[in-house]
Amino acid sequence: MRTVLVTGPGGAGRTTLAAATALAAARKGARALLLTTESSAPETVLGTSLGAEAPTPIAPGLHARRIDPGDRFRQEFLAFQERAGAALDLLGAAPLDEDELTELPGSEDFALLQALRAEHTSDAWDTVVVDMPSAAETIRLLALPNQVRRYLRRLLPPERQAARALRPVLAQLAGVPMPAQKLYEAAQRWETELSAVQRVIDDPGTSVRLVTEAGPVAAANLRAIRAGLALHGRRTDGVVVNRLLPTGSADPFLAALSGSQQTALKALREEFPDVPVHEVPHLGRDPQGVDELDALIDGPAGGTVDTGTGDTGDHDRNGETAGPRPDPWTVEDRLAADGLLVWRVPLPGAERRGLGLVRRGDEIVVTVGRFRRIRTLPSVLRRCTVSGAGLRDGVLEIRFSPDPDLWPKSD
Repeated sequence: MRTVLVTGPGGAGRTTLAAATALAAARKGARALLLTTESSAPETVLGTSLGAEAPTPIAPGLHARRIDPGDRFRQEFLAFQERAGAALDLLGAAPLDEDELTELPGSEDFALLQALRAEHTSDAWDTVVVDMPSAAETIRLLALPNQVRRYLRRLLPPERQAARALRPVLAQLAGVPMPAQKLYEAAQRWETELSAVQRVIDDPGTSVRLVTEAGPVAAANLRAIRAGLALHGRRTDGVVVNRLLPTGSADPFLAALSGSQQTALKALREEFPDVPVHEVPHLGRDPQGVDELDALIDGPAGGTVDTGTGDTGDHDRNGETAGPRPDPWTVEDRLAADGLLVWRVPLPGAERRGLGLVRRGDEIVVTVGRFRRIRTLPSVLRRCTVSGAGLRDGVLEIRFSPDPDLWPKSD
């Protein structure tokens, strides 16, 4: 299955291009689904209202679904409240009713990830296109499952469950029920759900598509976004430059605007030499309805809004996906030549001034601008000390020297 996550700076037209991408897939015979958390914009673009309970038919082969984060929050909270009933009674807490629940910040992120996982495993679709939040929020959202799993492992280590046989004794000594088992059961449910979401994000058929307008700061903005995506191992399959004006206008005002856009377009191509940069012309209006979206598909932008179903670089000889995408963070053995091991981290678009690196025990914290990632060191690097790092040609090279106290000694 192909999953295209469409994002970009706010106001660049990502909802329109996400809808057009899904429609293009349907026009080519795929069973396509558009997922969105927006309430009004997708309905305006598609020309019909969307349901939250089930996908709404839009055109032959195309369905769309609006995710309701409030409804999911209420369902999850009420289920949690029911499971924790004994502990809440012990504390004298008064349960909350459904009609007094309002979703908390962050609920939309979890609702979107859960819906993506559910649709990905339903086997009902060939292509799922997701109208994601703005680019910075998308990077944080895609990093969320691994971050929460790390917190759970730190706060509720699975190995501590080995002591569960002692809990009845501890409960008798304390005189109150011990809630630990319920906590571990809840943590296991969250771990299972988050692992399933992470598999979808890491799937070889999942990629990110950036939508932008051609302005003077577009290249600089997308440079930081690309570095953040690369930090978390996300693959960018293309950059779509939206609302380009025609060139060669006799009107001086339009000619100046078009010239500025072409300059920005050139800068974007230089910034993304290894990623396709597509052009979408300005239609003179905001597309509304399937017929007007067809204008983007049938016109010069026909290839632009394609689903990108070409080779993703992770297929076997029969064209089938060949398992999870390889980890882009690779260890290079330079022990024989330099006495070093080098952890190579691809970070296209990263700049030295926004780069940070800290080791914490068996973990390393890498900061790129406003984005941060924590990774556990490979076992071979845990027996080493960090001896330096450098950013060269879009790759962060972290140098490790063997620790004489930990490194195996040869006879």
